[in-house]
Amino acid sequence: MTGSTAHAVLRLEGVARVHGRGEAEVHALHPIDLEVRAGEFLAVMGPSGSGKSTLLALAGGLDRPSAGRVLVEGTPLEGLSRARLADVRRRSVGYVFQSYNLIPSLTAAENIALPRELDGVSARTARAEALAALEELGIRQLADRFPEDMSGGQQQRVAIGRALAGERRLVLADEPTGALDSATGEAVLQVLRARCDAGAAAMMVTHDATHAAWADRVVFLHDGRIVDRAAQHAGAAR
Repeated sequence: MTGSTAHAVLRLEGVARVHGRGEAEVHALHPIDLEVRAGEFLAVMGPSGSGKSTLLALAGGLDRPSAGRVLVEGTPLEGLSRARLADVRRRSVGYVFQSYNLIPSLTAAENIALPRELDGVSARTARAEALAALEELGIRQLADRFPEDMSGGQQQRVAIGRALAGERRLVLADEPTGALDSATGEAVLQVLRARCDAGAAAMMVTHDATHAAWADRVVFLHDGRIVDRAAQHAGAAR
């Protein structure tokens, strides 16, 4: 799926991000050209402050670039209204945040189902998709549990389930295994790898080389610049 015939689900063209002005100007990300194709799992590595999370936020439309443009499934994100941008993000992009971002008043299944219901999917279908995602992650028993009744690792897996529910073509994950033990982390990476093998595209920020080994390619950032790109055998960690 990662050959030249696969289309680019995500494309960044000369994308840069600058914060502040004048003497206070900080280049969080220098101009970057990057694409992730259907079926491809890309890992992004680099030291703290290298621009990894900035890159992820720009890729998913959570932040706007100072220069360049971002395209998701061929749709340029610049110039979109706030409502249209939110629609593209919700329908095409699944996010895994370090902070989980679960809604405390909703159960695990409800947290996962909510974005799908906002897309117009029936409550019954959305719940079925949520339960399938929980099953895939080995936490079906948490379906009716609230976030406060879960461990950090369980909340993280629910957050991953929310990103994977439905048919989102792009998954963006910021240290998705950070709150998980090694065995559970490997299981989550296997799920992400399987989604890519089924045709989705994924970009994962990680500091762990063993986790990056699940990816098809690794991009290394330093001071907001890509300093190296390495291709590897898909799923080398399997």
